[in-house]
Amino acid sequence: MELTRRPRRLRRDGVREMVSETSLSPSDLIAPVFVDATTDERVPIESMPGHERVPVSEAVARVEEVLASGVEAVMVFGIPESKDARGSRAWAHDGVVQEAVRRIASETDAYVITDVCLCEYTEHGHCGLLEEDARSGEGLTVKNDETCELLARTAVSHVEAGADMVAPSAMADGQVGAIRGALDDAGYADTPIMAYAVKYASAFYGPFRDAADGAPSFGDRRHYQMDPANRREAVREARADAEQGADLLMVKPALPYLDVVADVRREFEHPLVAYNVSGEYAMLHAAGEKGWLDVPETARESLLSIKRAGADLILTYFAEDVAETL
Repeated sequence: MELTRRPRRLRRDGVREMVSETSLSPSDLIAPVFVDATTDERVPIESMPGHERVPVSEAVARVEEVLASGVEAVMVFGIPESKDARGSRAWAHDGVVQEAVRRIASETDAYVITDVCLCEYTEHGHCGLLEEDARSGEGLTVKNDETCELLARTAVSHVEAGADMVAPSAMADGQVGAIRGALDDAGYADTPIMAYAVKYASAFYGPFRDAADGAPSFGDRRHYQMDPANRREAVREARADAEQGADLLMVKPALPYLDVVADVRREFEHPLVAYNVSGEYAMLHAAGEKGWLDVPETARESLLSIKRAGADLILTYFAEDVAETL
């Protein structure tokens, strides 16, 4: 048999790496960090092996651990000491994120991004203020425009504390425009916005809700997060955020939505972020504990698939583990 095409020629060690089409670098990764105002010690997150909530006093040490792996950027999430109907601790000068960011920004070289939402701060666990709405199924729904005002206030407070970038995740229509306007008015025109532009009402968020204590006390978030059945809508959502001034666009979750990642990549020139969410992390660890999968190898392959689909950056709980192998 005579063959002129032998793809296996380029799969040998030495040349294989030279012709590899997709690569991972620690600078491609963003590590989530959970700071908890209700504890004085580190608390393991049972559904996310290897991750912890840390007190404000440990925030700098936790970020230094991330930096030691080669990862340069962190996303800070906060668990407040108290909650109310408005989520007022989200924008408090002495709020958990604000206090942690001040320390991290002044004592480390990390690039600090903050999650801007209200679900961790409201007593009902929804991503904004509530109002009566008989059509919602539970009789309540999130008040969109009033929520945008509070998100903008929260974003400004994070930047005042030292955040390098803000990432609104509430899926409120117009949230990016409201935040851009508020930041500009406050003198922070150079602060970029990473928009959770395409965020699905996904079943893969369960472990995160344990980690951030942000599960809804009733109902779900399908009235403001995207329907997993919808693909074309993702481009409309991303376009709206881009037109409002988003500097980076995010798709969340990542692995079940690689088609959407690819779609957004084709349509927009913005830097594209994909969130490799808690459920994606937890299921690989669960399979690893059973001996069914090699977690380091499957984690790296998963992140490569996200990059291959078109993501420039990946927010992932595997950030440190994978970075240390690169």
